[in-house]
Amino acid sequence: MRTAADYLAITPSDARAQWRSIADRSYPDPGRRQVVFTPVETLLCLAASLMVDHSRYGSSSAHRAEEPVPTLARLFKRPNTSVLAKMANLDGSRSHGARHETEVAARLLSSSGDLAAVYRLVVRAARDAGINDDDLPDFLYLEHDDAPLIFLGQDELESDDVAGVVRKERPSVRDQLTEQLLMASVRIGQHRFARDVLRNHGHRCVFCGLSVTVNDRQASRMLVASHIKPWRECDSRERLDVTNGLTACPTHDVAFDTGLITVNGGLRIHVRPELEDAAASNPAAYAAFGRPPLAERLLLPPHALPPQRGYLDWHWNRIYNQS
Repeated sequence: MRTAADYLAITPSDARAQWRSIADRSYPDPGRRQVVFTPVETLLCLAASLMVDHSRYGSSSAHRAEEPVPTLARLFKRPNTSVLAKMANLDGSRSHGARHETEVAARLLSSSGDLAAVYRLVVRAARDAGINDDDLPDFLYLEHDDAPLIFLGQDELESDDVAGVVRKERPSVRDQLTEQLLMASVRIGQHRFARDVLRNHGHRCVFCGLSVTVNDRQASRMLVASHIKPWRECDSRERLDVTNGLTACPTHDVAFDTGLITVNGGLRIHVRPELEDAAASNPAAYAAFGRPPLAERLLLPPHALPPQRGYLDWHWNRIYNQS
């Protein structure tokens, strides 16, 4: 019987042995049960939850699951459905999941540093066991340096807001571990939301067009993806809706958040008169809010989903007009 320590305190030698057993594995014959997930498989399924929302896929749509689910399934010699089911076990949405798995998920998802360390150990052990980057890509981009694992969009969340939402939406939960896991799941949902908003806008500020790439990767913290209708005001669907998000450089993100600028239903960018006056007389203000660099309308890629009119109206009426 495994315990949480088999995952949280996994050693490189244990991880290498598990990878060798996976490499020697064959697909089970039809009708035969699959072998039990090893800790390294489970830990990578947990890491994959930063990239993929398993709840979007049922048994009939599992074949369409996005990466890294198909790659992990091939590596583990399991169907996509098994990987998605393990992800559901980890976030507690399957009631028959092992208790130690939810404990592992709660602990690691609450500490990006611990999750990054375990992920690096597992991936490096795979390389030692002969599993190359083609079979197991470094999908969190953490293998080759000690850079921190960044959960996107977290500046928008206040701890009290997260706890309040969890207690409001799941009032029957009294177990501390379950509540911790639910709070971690909220933060992971925000991470996936921010990632999808950045992708939708081509990793470019929709107000001025800023985009910064360093070593073939997007520079972290140069762009912010946050909600149009603030997270604390949203229901569960609105919090994850990519059309309720805008990608902005930090300056224009703060300006939008505080009502100095807004966007109308035709996607035209409006600037408060006081800020326009400041830009006309102050070179520094003009450098951020003159036109250019500020665009007349939102800068969206050709195939981007545009922001939904209802969210823009909410911001216009509740933030811009009341600032």
